[in-house]
Amino acid sequence: MRNFTSVEQSIDLAAHRYLDRANGGRLRGRLTEFVVFGLKQAWACVFGAALLAVIIGVRLWYPADAGFASNDFLTLAAVVIQVLMIAFKLETLRELRVIVLFHVVGTVMELFKTDVGSWAYEAEGVLRIGAVPLFSGFMYAAVGSYMVRVFRLFDLRFDHYPRRWITALVAGAIYVNFFSHHYILDLRWVLLAAVVLVYGRCVMHFRVFRKRFKMPILVSFLLVALFIWFAENIGTWSRAWLYPNQLAGWQAVSIDKLLAWFLLMIISVVLVAWVYKPEPLDTSDADVPRLRRVSP
Repeated sequence: MRNFTSVEQSIDLAAHRYLDRANGGRLRGRLTEFVVFGLKQAWACVFGAALLAVIIGVRLWYPADAGFASNDFLTLAAVVIQVLMIAFKLETLRELRVIVLFHVVGTVMELFKTDVGSWAYEAEGVLRIGAVPLFSGFMYAAVGSYMVRVFRLFDLRFDHYPRRWITALVAGAIYVNFFSHHYILDLRWVLLAAVVLVYGRCVMHFRVFRKRFKMPILVSFLLVALFIWFAENIGTWSRAWLYPNQLAGWQAVSIDKLLAWFLLMIISVVLVAWVYKPEPLDTSDADVPRLRRVSP
């Protein structure tokens, strides 16, 4: 049974009515699943896509002589996007709690990483903590928004999902290593091995439209990390933030960052899993799901 917001429920019901009236065979069904998959992914990314669009817009058109700092404008724009997401019931209050947690976890990391010189922001504006503009936390919140919406939109179920206390320990170690590797041995490869060991047997089942598909969960982590890496390249091109090797001129973000984003995915999944408990696949689950409106 899927938890849809009122907007999503209306869209899904309309799609079912269209397919019920339409004539077509297996090819039409597969094309429908493919289109719906893309639409749902786009819908899940709506917060991050809107924020990325504003970042690009600031890079291209924000006046250099504006009396209002561009970083402050980005922060206010991010707040407006979040308010609109709730006001138009594109996110629920339950999901907002998770997103705020992503914001806090990300901002703490930003404060440390900018202090040690891992990356830097323009030193402008008043809506910041130290060298970190407040909009940076919303970029982590965008990842949280995507994760909670994917969990709901694709009605995720799991085989062999590890015990949550074990995943929490791994995620905690990953988070600590993001800080500690500046002073002691970097354990990211050890942590990667731990992730593979813990999640290696886990298979994710997801419903696109009428049918379920499955994928090893480690593959899904990698695909999402790759998507974030592409978005990071756009963000640094727009000079929202810069790595040290980009200060003299923009160049693509190192592919090595994929590992960092892959490990960050584990933290993201653990945070979401404490709100949406991973459930096993019900073998009696029908091809066409029943719908249930999500509660705030």
